[in-house]
Amino acid sequence: MVQQTIRIGIVATARRPANRWAVRGFAPSAALDAAPEVAPGAALAETADATTVYAGPAEITLHSGETGHYRDNLSGRPSVWVALKPGGAAPQIVAATVNPHEGEALAGDDGLLVEAVAMPPLLRQAVAAFFAAHHVEVAFEKRKRRRADPEALARRGPQDRDRDGEGRR
Repeated sequence: MVQQTIRIGIVATARRPANRWAVRGFAPSAALDAAPEVAPGAALAETADATTVYAGPAEITLHSGETGHYRDNLSGRPSVWVALKPGGAAPQIVAATVNPHEGEALAGDDGLLVEAVAMPPLLRQAVAAFFAAHHVEVAFEKRKRRRADPEALARRGPQDRDRDGEGRR
């Protein structure tokens, strides 16, 4: 199986809580074409309501067996699913993927904050090139039903017989 790894950068934003009991936390807000030479946690923008920081680098791994999923992602609004560990003073990247099925699986984990952010143009081109180079269309074959065997549920005699035909005692 062919694999290709692409390094991107992740940006996260922390917004002011809506009420005094809520905790301020970071959520993924953007993906960058490349990981910049900036330390993770560096502030990019700050307003009264929100703080935007560079969360850090993430690696996107493309697998040749999942090209059908990449096609599904590229056909609509291309996205990168980014999973962050909630809480903490700085955002912690757990995973990033362009496979929509893997992104949905990550969203099922209650311990992660998962957001789909717009896919950057260079990453979109790289995923499209990987798809073009490695996709193999697999035809769907509907399985034929086997007819039911009426003897499968028939009553049978005792199965525990010795060699001489006597039952066990």
